[in-house]
Amino acid sequence: MSDKKPDMVVFNEDENRYDAALKPYATGVGEPKIEMTNITPWKQASINSFNKKANAKFAELQEAYNDLVETMEYNALVLKAKFSFQPIIGKHYHLYKNKNEESFLSLVAPNECNWDHLGSFRLNSENIWERI
Repeated sequence: MSDKKPDMVVFNEDENRYDAALKPYATGVGEPKIEMTNITPWKQASINSFNKKANAKFAELQEAYNDLVETMEYNALVLKAKFSFQPIIGKHYHLYKNKNEESFLSLVAPNECNWDHLGSFRLNSENIWERI
């Protein structure tokens, strides 16, 4: 007698066992049809959700970058100015332009003088100039 099994029997000869229940597809004529679930809407929703989060994060990073560039420009502007004193952390200073178009830093407030006022700044605890 032959060891060959009929076609309708699902027998795994490599593992020497019946494994119809383990197959990802129908193995008999009377079994229900296995249909693929349409996951396209789920994928599309995931893509849209990720894109929204990525765009929001990108906008945050772009805003942080622009703030950093602005801080660097203000620091460069103040540090290029002339001043003959050591600024104190936390104090307010005012940046002016003199008649020779040279910038200088002063403690004198804009309402106390008639110089060309460029901006007011404060030196923070990290020695970074902040515009006020």
